[in-house]
Amino acid sequence: MSATNLPQANLAIAGKLRDPDFSSRIFWLTFALLLLWPLGVATEFRPWVLWEPENLKVSRDFLASFWPLVYNAEFMQMVVKETWRTVAMATAGVTLALMLAIPMSLMATRVLSLSALTGRMDRWPAVLRWCVRATLILLRSIPELVWALVFVRVVGLGPTAGVLAIALTYGGMLGKVYAEILESGESHATHTLMRNGSGRLQAFVYALLPTHAAELASYTVYRWECAIRSSVVLGFVGAGGLGQQLDNSMKMFNGGEVATLLLIFIVLVALADSVSAWLRRALS
Repeated sequence: MSATNLPQANLAIAGKLRDPDFSSRIFWLTFALLLLWPLGVATEFRPWVLWEPENLKVSRDFLASFWPLVYNAEFMQMVVKETWRTVAMATAGVTLALMLAIPMSLMATRVLSLSALTGRMDRWPAVLRWCVRATLILLRSIPELVWALVFVRVVGLGPTAGVLAIALTYGGMLGKVYAEILESGESHATHTLMRNGSGRLQAFVYALLPTHAAELASYTVYRWECAIRSSVVLGFVGAGGLGQQLDNSMKMFNGGEVATLLLIFIVLVALADSVSAWLRRALS
């Protein structure tokens, strides 16, 4: 190759090596930074204060109070009891949530509407469907922590408030997602059954449910795992379980008990994750 052709060859190689999406990536990165900057200002997000000397000293003192761990027999007996209560509270709450979510999701699913087979749903079924969806929005829009504060005043301190709080919030979440899952798939078999005289419940059991069973079960197990984490948080407002004991230990500045409870909670979440993963594999 002659010397005059070398610059042209180098330019061709450079053109091939240059990222064709470089300008687009720079644009979207700049756009994201411009969008996030006012959000950081509005939330007063200043992470560098964590590295100030006085804040570092507070963090070191707080972490140092975690040692030694508290694991005497009386304390561990209480921890085991409250751990079981936490799991029971989450499981009972999700069970009640399912009792709310399943019928409401069936009423909110357009695929199961007999009047919609002609293409347009009748007025009163449409109004009923809208009311059910509005109820699901109301239930899931109020956090379980707020429901727990309400029920603690009504039924008093203890796990009952946590169970009811999880039931209402998770009932709204499960019902909304169930309805979306049922409407997202193929509806030909369901419509065929209903056109041939089948009821809505029969169409659900024999057409919709077999198609979406794995996805519905997977999401339900995932929500049960989330409920275990939520039940610990609810304990801070007096709903019982590990969270309430953790709150008591923090108020008493007993770092050893706090560290032990946190470790137990980490193990509990890890076990719940393992159980949910096993159930998903078994149901898939």
